[in-house]
Amino acid sequence: MADTATIANDIRDKLLAEPEVILEDRDLMKALIRANERAMGANIVDLRGIAMERLEARLDRLEDTHRSVIAAAYENLAGTNQIHRAILSMLEPAEFEDFLLNLGQDVAQILRVDCVRLVLETAQTAPDPVADRLNNVLCVVEPGFVDAYMSGGRSSQARPVVLRQTQPDQSTIYGESGAWVRSEAALRLDLGAGRLPGILALGSEDPHLFRSNQGTDLLTFFASAFERAMRRWLA
Repeated sequence: MADTATIANDIRDKLLAEPEVILEDRDLMKALIRANERAMGANIVDLRGIAMERLEARLDRLEDTHRSVIAAAYENLAGTNQIHRAILSMLEPAEFEDFLLNLGQDVAQILRVDCVRLVLETAQTAPDPVADRLNNVLCVVEPGFVDAYMSGGRSSQARPVVLRQTQPDQSTIYGESGAWVRSEAALRLDLGAGRLPGILALGSEDPHLFRSNQGTDLLTFFASAFERAMRRWLA
């Protein structure tokens, strides 16, 4: 009994010296409130206790929102850094063929996609040796393909960046790789006045990497940087 009293006195002295310890411990505060309610009896309505429960519920919601905002900020920062590194890598090659090959290698690795395809419309029917040599990155199509592919067969005007799962005609762009591409980001390219449009297609085996409900700001920025690089090469 003496030992128990001594321990109780030690705890009491500590709590009297540092009462904020109780206030900062939510579980302990809840236990004290419940003990107080039991002491008052079942016929007494504790308005203060009800108000505290509502405040606690609101605090929980605010904390969840705070965590979600911080997580989204970190994710956005990581995505921004990823796009910046991809653009810097894209600007390094000094030759056009190296520029295209780099898309399917370093740029694809930085963006964590399984394949990258540059789709260019052309009215030329004669074989192009450059296109044949770079067919794992470059895809040449007939005029009108870009609008049809970006719109997905819909009559409405297509957005500049389209995120979606696989399309029935993806083999036209990805070739044999189209069999395992499960989601893609299609970036429409404006290559300048007097030139036909193009597409920069990012394909992934992961069906959830690109979804229609995701934001497209960073990919729009990447497409703008790529357009400017392409215009210099085409000039």
